[in-house]
Amino acid sequence: MVILKSPREIEKIRRSNQMVAEILDELSRRIAPGVDTLTLDRIAEDLAAKKKAKPAFKGYRGFPFSLCASVNEQVVHGFPNRTPLEEGDILSMDFGIYHDGYYGDSAITVAVGKIGEDVAQLLEVTRAALYKGIDQAVPGKRLSDISHEIQNHVEAAGYSVVRKFVGHGIGKDLHEDPQIPNYGKPGLGVRLQPGMVMAIEPMVNMGGYEVETLDDGWTAVTKDRSLSAHFEHTIAVTNEGPVVLSAMNGRGEEE
Repeated sequence: MVILKSPREIEKIRRSNQMVAEILDELSRRIAPGVDTLTLDRIAEDLAAKKKAKPAFKGYRGFPFSLCASVNEQVVHGFPNRTPLEEGDILSMDFGIYHDGYYGDSAITVAVGKIGEDVAQLLEVTRAALYKGIDQAVPGKRLSDISHEIQNHVEAAGYSVVRKFVGHGIGKDLHEDPQIPNYGKPGLGVRLQPGMVMAIEPMVNMGGYEVETLDDGWTAVTKDRSLSAHFEHTIAVTNEGPVVLSAMNGRGEEE
């Protein structure tokens, strides 16, 4: 069941997401060769505490960390560790918080030092695909219009979109209905209405779309070990169009 949010609830969700945006921005500024992701995890947890917020992922279904830190071929749910990041790596950081009864959730993929043009293009296509999907989040459209637009943009660039993991509704619970695949035919699924709040999150692979989970039971990697990128925003559907709740300073445009 899709839960429609009131303007008051959307404002609370926005506040949670602004905290997530600020924390991810701070983490991205600290990324450099030699930094390890366990340090980033602890920084994220400390920053959340200063905001009197609770990390959303730590303990969720047994996940042991506050930050999902996925390097290179890792798609999502990577465990932070003491391995130093290296020049040319890419790091996907997925982070969420719980504050005043509502969740925030966002993800970015960041270059470690200088990366190749082909890798930079992977990041840009994934980021652009997110915004292509967001543009479809208007009243009267169908849920799969978001999915279809993301898939079209990704595959036109020669990449593949992950099928196993999907976006989701968000509010009082971290994962609510509806599920939002990043692929599919247009014109299907629930009709979008004002008050719907969703986390849209394309995961894009340089190679095939197949993924597998490592022995830790969480870390998902590309089956062919090609690089993968991940971007996510929490958005609200309104009569004036989609509002990006997790953009820095509330700006809903590509920066």
